[in-house]
Amino acid sequence: MTTTVWSATSLRPAFLPATTAVAAGGLLAFALAPFHALWLVPLCLGVAGYQLLQASSPRQGALFGWLLGTAYFSVGMVWIYEPFQIDADRYAWMAPFAVLGLAGGLALFWALAFGVAVRFGQGAARLLLLIAVLSLAEFARAYVLTGLPWAAFGQFWIDTPAAQLLPWIGSHGLSLLTLGATVPLGLIRHRPVAALLPVIAVGAIVVFLPKPPVAALTEHTLRLVQPNAPQDQKWHPDLRWSFVERQLEYSRAPAADGSKVDLILWPETAIPLMLNYAEDVLDEVVSAAGDTPVMLGIQRRTDGRYHNSAIVLEGSNVPAQIYDKAHLVPFGEYIPAGNLMARFGVHGFASQAGAGYAAGPGPRLLDLPVGKALPLICYEAVFPQDVNAAPGRADLLIQITNDAWFGTYSGPYQHLVQARMRAIEQGLPMARVANTGISAMIDPYGRILDALPLGVAGYLDVVLPAPLPRTLYAQTGDLPVFLFCIVLGGLALRRSTTLARGS
Repeated sequence: MTTTVWSATSLRPAFLPATTAVAAGGLLAFALAPFHALWLVPLCLGVAGYQLLQASSPRQGALFGWLLGTAYFSVGMVWIYEPFQIDADRYAWMAPFAVLGLAGGLALFWALAFGVAVRFGQGAARLLLLIAVLSLAEFARAYVLTGLPWAAFGQFWIDTPAAQLLPWIGSHGLSLLTLGATVPLGLIRHRPVAALLPVIAVGAIVVFLPKPPVAALTEHTLRLVQPNAPQDQKWHPDLRWSFVERQLEYSRAPAADGSKVDLILWPETAIPLMLNYAEDVLDEVVSAAGDTPVMLGIQRRTDGRYHNSAIVLEGSNVPAQIYDKAHLVPFGEYIPAGNLMARFGVHGFASQAGAGYAAGPGPRLLDLPVGKALPLICYEAVFPQDVNAAPGRADLLIQITNDAWFGTYSGPYQHLVQARMRAIEQGLPMARVANTGISAMIDPYGRILDALPLGVAGYLDVVLPAPLPRTLYAQTGDLPVFLFCIVLGGLALRRSTTLARGS
């Protein structure tokens, strides 16, 4: 099973698996939004399993895993180059280094997993060990150094019945199931039954999952406001107030059917001023909204620290409630050793003041006319553990974001997928407002009930779905799947030891 096709002394045998790794990783990324070419998942991960069996040393395995991951993350997260185009004269040259550097860094987790699987795995148990340690590597990618679980395997399945497993096993469980079903396909040439059995079994389970019912609706109506301010114009002195005027106009408009709007939502950093100096603008917001509360994004300074915040206005320009973003984007919203780096002119892209934002104290619930809401600012919706850390059960999730940073290619669509996953995991509806789109009302099964498309200015009055009972994942978080991966890895090691003694 460990026949050597890689050789350090032969260029051709080494070139083939390296090329295969790059091709498989790059193609696998097209299973993510907006393409969702799902047929590539068993093909690419099956190839990865096959190549793992051929590797004759941990070094070869690690190299294959690193190339596979670097290609996957480079293609899947190519939208990372977009923020560097906002001020292209200064930053465009950094874009390729950022994309490849980030991809190569994230791929180190995969390299470690593949190297460990080759080092300690024997025969077919090597695949079982890879499933366990790659799943643990994905846990590490989601948690270590503030984490970045973007492009996790579970995101492939958002529009399939498999997504309805999220309330039970979460995103990491769905990723584990993806690997468990497809990596054994690497055995297809020598043990076809063993290769096909897992994918057939998982497929059968998914096919027979009951279809989610129509979500029940509450009597509450929310207005989602999408100003569509391009990032290169959003803070322009001659243009920025036109976007505020646009949001005021949308907030002032009567509901089409004459019904009452219970809450108006504006996106992240909707006001191009610090809260500390925005009294007059907030007066206009309150006047436009009438007696309807407004939740909006704005920056604020307190005790010498800058925050990316969400505030709630209830008939006054003084915020009734404030949430400060707690999970900040490294190098986007803050720079490690920021005060020192600021002396050299290096700031976070999104920060408009100071050396970067300071993190808020953590998740909190806001008491709104439509129920208790867990606010999420921008990519906080990427982290299921952050949503699970809420200090109580919310009635809905609210995400305010500015996806203009992500361009128009794949980033906004992938961000939306992850928001929908959080709704399913928690069994909660999500109201999502994005500056340039996609703003949407998402039901607790992850379905989009109504939406404003990317690149469109407008507003949407949407009825709030009712929450479901607290899900199993909301109660347990990632711990059960994490422990299962450890047990699975132990079983694979034990089987490998038995095979090694018998060889």
